[in-house]
Amino acid sequence: MKYILGTKEKMSQIFDAEGRAHPVTVLSAGPVVVTQVKTKDTDGYDAVQVGYGEKKESRINKPLLGHFKKLGNFAYVKEYRGESDSKVGDKLDISIFSEGDKVKVTSTAKGKGFQGVVKRHGFAGGRRTHGQKHSEREGGSIGSTGPARVFKGVRMPGRMGGKTIATRGLTIVKVDADNGKLYIRGAVPGIPGALVEVQG
Repeated sequence: MKYILGTKEKMSQIFDAEGRAHPVTVLSAGPVVVTQVKTKDTDGYDAVQVGYGEKKESRINKPLLGHFKKLGNFAYVKEYRGESDSKVGDKLDISIFSEGDKVKVTSTAKGKGFQGVVKRHGFAGGRRTHGQKHSEREGGSIGSTGPARVFKGVRMPGRMGGKTIATRGLTIVKVDADNGKLYIRGAVPGIPGALVEVQG
């Protein structure tokens, strides 16, 4: 399995050999360092743990500093299930990917705060005429009189965004290994600077 961590930079476009424009998201990805290799004998399952980014040493607790074994002061630590030939200290960069690869991209969506039903769920709102006064963006009825309660799953106002979103089937358009840039076709969730996981 291929995997890399990176940060979202911006959206742009790339022209192919035939002159067609492709919308892409630019990621500054890798390198990641293997910090631990788990096996069924020692941990009960097979997995690889990797570290990415830099953080001040004063902001990392001592158990984690000891766990990193002087490999670096990583800002993020992620784990990927499955058997691997990697060893502690190995570095993985974006050269493991190639153009045309289909990948799954995971990131945290942009937080939009507390929103109403029109923005959160696409409700049409109430009529603007015939005696209506302040019901343009109201949700309307939320249940019947009989049960005397609101059923689970009713779409109502609430916190919007800020959730982890995994998008499958995105295509890598370009791999710039020299500059550590990964160009993925389409939009990737999250704000610029957000942590992004790419899995092949």
